[in-house]
Formats: sequence, structure tokens, C-alpha cells
Amino acid sequence: MRILVTGATGFIGNHLIPILLARGAEVIATYRNRDAALDRPWASAVTWRELDIFSPPDSPFEALGAPDRMIHLAWHGLPNYKDSFHLDKNLPADTFFLTRLMEGGLKHLLATGTCFEYGLQEGELSETMQADPNTVYGQAKLRLQQRLRDAAAGHGTVFQWARLFYTYGKGQNPNSLFAQLQTAIDNGEKTFNMSGGHQVRDYLPVEKLADALASIALQTEVTGIINVCSGRSLTVQELVEEYIRKQNATIDLNLGYYPYPDYEPFKFWGSTSKLERVYGN
Repeated sequence: MRILVTGATGFIGNHLIPILLARGAEVIATYRNRDAALDRPWASAVTWRELDIFSPPDSPFEALGAPDRMIHLAWHGLPNYKDSFHLDKNLPADTFFLTRLMEGGLKHLLATGTCFEYGLQEGELSETMQADPNTVYGQAKLRLQQRLRDAAAGHGTVFQWARLFYTYGKGQNPNSLFAQLQTAIDNGEKTFNMSGGHQVRDYLPVEKLADALASIALQTEVTGIINVCSGRSLTVQELVEEYIRKQNATIDLNLGYYPYPDYEPFKFWGSTSKLERVYGN
């Protein structure tokens, strides 16, 4: 089975590719920076294709190796969630590119969305809930999901939308919470500045997230929107303290140093009922 992966050299892609290879898939990986692509430990095990989503080839399905399935991770402009770039540039480019792939013959598409599609709703967030994004990023992702859903129905393409919650692990954005915490631990700092820590979030290690994406893409029974999350409702303070314990580290938390973000609900986590079906639970 040939699986095309965009965003292969990114944080999630770098963990996903080895899992797909281990499960017997023939992987076609895209890149924009050739040097960054060839620097990956699994670089020689995949087929590489250069791709600029903002200027795709005329016949992308054939040009990208006529894949049996596709996992679309690529998305530009993060972690700026409020920039109009998401609606003005990413949305039309992704819509055109992915629709052309389906028109060319792609029969199975897994694309990644975001918990930001739920907006400011609190509590356990389920795929059956009405999405109500309050950020430009969330709005762009939701519109893309809707457009791809309709296009897939018209072309007879299996469509899966992995709605990602928070993740952490090796290779993450250095400005993310756990990356900054790990840097502080590595530097032997005595205190770590953070928010009040009472907000509830849903974090999943990137290895488990990558495994979930591979498992979703390699089956066809569970389709549509699928939350990819832990289902755990823990405060950020609890998550940080848990991380510190696992690192066998000692560092004091300077709670309340940063204000709470104004674009997220205070308490939310994801329902894992559909993801559990993917795993047969």
C-alpha cells in the first residue's frame, strides 16, 4: 500500500513515518526543504517528492506517485492562531490541492484538523457537537473539513478528519509549554514560569498521536471526524507536575506568571469514543 504523507518532515510527521514503515506501508513523503528531508533517520526508506502546496503540479495525483491513501499534515503559519493567513492563503490552497488529488483518483484521504474547531465550548468535546471556532485558524480548518467532506462524497473517496488536541514530545515547537519546561530542566533552572495552571487541557504524547494517525489511516470502518486525544481531564499544573516526575527532575513552578490565553476555553478535553473504535475497543 502506497501512502502519501505531506508535512512529513514536521514534528508529527517525523514520528509518523517510522510507524507506517513498520506496518508495511510504502511511504511517499513530500518536502519543501531537501536538506531537512534527507537529514531524517528514515530518509532512505521512503520515496521523496518535492511539493509546494501553494504552487502544486498540474496533475498532483500522478506527480505524487498515484498513492492508495494519503495523510495530510501540512499547514503553514502556526502557532499564530489569529492570523488571516489561515483563511486567505492556507484554506484556498489546501482546498484546491486536495480536491485535485481526489479528482485525479485518490480514494482515501486522512486530513488533520484541530480542537480549535470547537471554539470556546467547555467540558468533554465530542465529534457530534456543533463546531463553533472563535479563532481564524479554527475557522479555516472547519471550512476545509466541510469542503473536503463534500468533495470526497462526490468522488467516492473515503474521508477521515483527525481533530488533533494538544501533543508534546521530541521535536516540538521550542515555544510550546513542554518544550520550554524541558529546556528549563536541562538547563538546571530552579523555577519555571507558567500560567496559573488551573485550566484543564488534553495532552497526548506525540508517539501515541502518530500511532493513532497510522491506525486511523490503515482502516476504513471508522470515518468522518475523529478526535485524537487522551480523554484525560487534568489541569495544566497536574500535567506539568506529572511530566517533571517522569523526568525525575526537581523544579519549582512559578504559577500565575503568565495570563491565561483569551482564545481557549478554560476547561476542555476530548471524547475518545470514536478513536477507541479504531483500535477495536
